[in-house]
Amino acid sequence: MTVHVPSPPILDLAGVDADEATSILKGALHGADDGELFLERSESESLVFDDGRLKSAAYDATEGFGLRVVAGETAGYAHSNEISAAAMRRAAETASLAKRGHAAVVAEAPRATNQKLYGEVDPLAAPSFSDKIDLLAEIDAFARARDPRVVQVSASLIGERRIVEIVRADGRSLRDVRPLVRLNVSVTVEKDGRRESAGSGAGGRAGFETWISPDRWQGQVDEAMRQALVNLEAIDCPAGEMDVVLAAGWPGVLLHEAVGHGFEGDFHRKGSSVFNGMMGKRVAAPGVTVVDDGSIAGRRGSLSIDDEGTPTSRTVLIEDGIMVGLMHDRLSARQMGQAATGNGRRQSFAHMPMPRMTNTFMEGGRDSRADMIANTKRGLYAANFGGGQVDITNGKFVFQCTEAYLIEDGRITAPVRGATLIGDGATALTNISMIGDDFEFDPGVGVCGKAGQGVPVGIGQPSLKIGGLTVGGTAV
Repeated sequence: MTVHVPSPPILDLAGVDADEATSILKGALHGADDGELFLERSESESLVFDDGRLKSAAYDATEGFGLRVVAGETAGYAHSNEISAAAMRRAAETASLAKRGHAAVVAEAPRATNQKLYGEVDPLAAPSFSDKIDLLAEIDAFARARDPRVVQVSASLIGERRIVEIVRADGRSLRDVRPLVRLNVSVTVEKDGRRESAGSGAGGRAGFETWISPDRWQGQVDEAMRQALVNLEAIDCPAGEMDVVLAAGWPGVLLHEAVGHGFEGDFHRKGSSVFNGMMGKRVAAPGVTVVDDGSIAGRRGSLSIDDEGTPTSRTVLIEDGIMVGLMHDRLSARQMGQAATGNGRRQSFAHMPMPRMTNTFMEGGRDSRADMIANTKRGLYAANFGGGQVDITNGKFVFQCTEAYLIEDGRITAPVRGATLIGDGATALTNISMIGDDFEFDPGVGVCGKAGQGVPVGIGQPSLKIGGLTVGGTAV
């Protein structure tokens, strides 16, 4: 059952007169280039069922505002978890220090939009608390009954409802109500004294209904168990340079990290991206098209408007191998003489916005994954990834594979453990030799970190064959 809960404006709930708040903001922005008053109210709930019992149940509610004044490349920011006119005046005085000696006219506000990518759903309202616990217990029992080798099960439900309001100096207020849910399942199996664990998760911007239907959560249990059982049979991974075939969907996290950040406008404005000076030039193999699109309904990284009030949109970053675009917030767009793309995002009211990815993906091609495997003499099939590390300035990355297999003489053979992929994003893009016809988005689990801020994102790609990656392994 979907529960739609219309919410009154945050200023009304806090008892702050909208005209007074606008007057405070207008005074703070006089002589500045840009800025806004960002208000937020959020509620979140997390339930974790582990080892046959409810391990934790947490509820959190926060509210607050941030007031930003932008003057040239300088930004003054003050925030408070007290939403009141008095707190706003103090914040305005502090943030206004950024414009000392600066004289400008506040930039035009973002264009208006009727774009609605999700309803005003309250994931905390339905199912009920007791029904959520019963569901987690059912997931636990189902997984344990599925295979005698299962020794531990963990399942969690996470729901959030965030309301944001963005007030501009001209008095216009933009509002967005953002639901976000996720179901996670982790399974540990044991055989002959060896234990392996694997997990599966899914979610998006909606209520829980889609992800708690029996076919969906049972599918997650089966997927987590499948990966864990595969890893029970895995051998140590050999090391060396080899061709790598990436599976569709979540393995796109490699390109998200190693390539995507290099197309965020602030890194180009500061000259710190490996792709600086490459606009209009070839940066990837022919056929490679990479897009960031925050306007896809229901996806984890989607937003009706970004955290500056700009409507999200489809932004092509690479087209047929040629660099054609960047992701901008309002500051980087103004500094570079371009249009904001709806990529100004912040973790919460306590943070300033910056250019961030939304749903970033590589479009599909015409090759089949079967042909990629058949055309590989010796290589690695990377079916799933864990964490990784990336240096934005040069694109160098190291990623751990949580599920991988050897490719020998055109066939997938033994599963391997301890496989890592080592390379750099710019080289990996140019070494893509085959692009699959099997595009998939990730199941809705991505979180992207940058400058200490984490935001939900979407990731996607088809199967890819990349030549010349270094594979780090554990075989000696």
